[in-house]
Formats: sequence, structure tokens, C-alpha cells
Amino acid sequence: MVPYKILKRIPLGNSGTLFEMDIYAPLIANKAYAGNFVLIRINETGERIPLTIADYDRKNGVITLVFQVVGKSTLLLSHQNEGDEILDVVGPLGNKIHVKKYEYPIIIIGGGVGIAPCYPQAKELKQAGNKIISIIGARTKDLVFWRERMTEVSEKLFICTNDGSEGIEGFVTQPLRDIISKDKISLVIAIGPMIMMKNVAELTSGIEGLPRVKTFVSLNTIMIDGTGMCGGCRFPAKNGEIHFACVEGPDVDGHIVDFDILLNREKRFAEFEKKSYDFYKKECKNLKIG
Repeated sequence: MVPYKILKRIPLGNSGTLFEMDIYAPLIANKAYAGNFVLIRINETGERIPLTIADYDRKNGVITLVFQVVGKSTLLLSHQNEGDEILDVVGPLGNKIHVKKYEYPIIIIGGGVGIAPCYPQAKELKQAGNKIISIIGARTKDLVFWRERMTEVSEKLFICTNDGSEGIEGFVTQPLRDIISKDKISLVIAIGPMIMMKNVAELTSGIEGLPRVKTFVSLNTIMIDGTGMCGGCRFPAKNGEIHFACVEGPDVDGHIVDFDILLNREKRFAEFEKKSYDFYKKECKNLKIG
């Protein structure tokens, strides 16, 4: 078995919570495309973490992952160093994005850690001859990263921060509204926090006299096996149907998703995640992030 060795681990931004990690996984790198994800398990007692592939290098057999420390497992992952090995890396899972030449520009929106998976999508769609307009946002400039990469694959790049510390003060929906109210757009892709994707999907659904624009969102729901067997990744549609993000997505039609139910479901686990995170930090108080 090929060891999943960490070749690079660097902090992103200045928050101390965002990390970029290159992992040697030649079989996965050879089959990876934009939209695919992997399930990683750090050790035998660890939980499975779904992470979208942020980049891939077929020649050198490397995949790039970007993650933010939000709980025990991602905190433990941030403590791994170059040369360490990950026990399990399963993938590529999910569906690659549909790449073709569209008539009008494509808007790609990344929020927070969701900026990372926007990059391969923008790159592959640009290679197909599309004009890419990218909007990336975060709470503050310390959480913004990959500005140069996104600039390389975008005709235009808008940066938004909630506190106005960089770029446009406010949310990613502000430049989105301005663009779709004036210009014809073929497709919108949104990747990031659930509430951000909900707001984007609402804005592109034809409200307030704005045009309806086809919109995909990336659902990073709870996943255990990544093949649809466990049902942990299920998400509800507005018509009552149940879908499975790991086999139908992770990129799905944003206009069919019942985000209100998904947001409530997220809250159910917040208390347990916090308890696990706090306990781990207490037990490993001598370990520091970064």
C-alpha cells in the first residue's frame, strides 16, 4: 500500500486556522477532476473528513487539500507535519463538474475555505474557453487566500470582506447582484458556508426582477462512506425528495435544495462538535495551531 505522505503543509492567510496540504496520492491524482472530493482518516480512531480536492498534479502524483480548523478532527489534522502519513485517503469521490463552452460568462463564488475548490473549477472552465468572473469573500482579510491563483484563472476578481478590511465591504451577494442585473450570465457556481450558498441561490432564482440564472452549489454534508450507503450525506429538496450529496454531487442544482432544513440539521451537531473540540484542546494544550 502506498503511504499517503504529507509533502507540504503551510498556513494560509493570517488567521492561524487555515492550512494548505499536499499529499502524495498518485492513484487519486491520476483520476481527479474539479468537483471531486476525498475522505481522509488521520488514524485508526479518527473520523472520516470529506475534503474537496483543491488542486491535483498527475505528473507528480500529488493532490492539494485546503482545510480550516473548526473541530477536533481538523485541529488534529493541522498538527500533522511534512513527512507524516495519513492513514486513509479515499477518492476521488463524487462527480466532476460538467465542463463545456458556455455562451455567456460564468460567475464562480467562494466563501471562506470554499475559495479553494473554486480554483480547479475556474481553471478547467477557463481552459474550455469560458470567461470567468470570480467573487471570493470572508469575514476578514486574514481569512482570504489564493488571491494570485484566482486572479490567474479569472477575467475579473472581486474580493469581499464582512468588516471591509479588504476589497468590498459586505457579502459576496453584493457584486453578484450588480453583475446579474446588468450582464447576461450563463452559470453561477457557489462554494462555501451553507448560509452563503442559500443567499446566492435565492438571488439567482429570479427574485426582485433579477434574471433567473442556473446555479450550482457544493454541499459538504456529513459523509462516512462516500458512496451513498450510510445516508449521512442526504439533503432535502424543496419538493420533499431526498438526495445524496456524495453520489449526486457534491455540486448540485442550488435552486432545488431546501437550505432551511440543512441549516437546522447543521445546528444539531454543533454542541457535540464543540465538546469534542474543547476536550481535545484541553488534553493537548501544549500543542499549538500553526
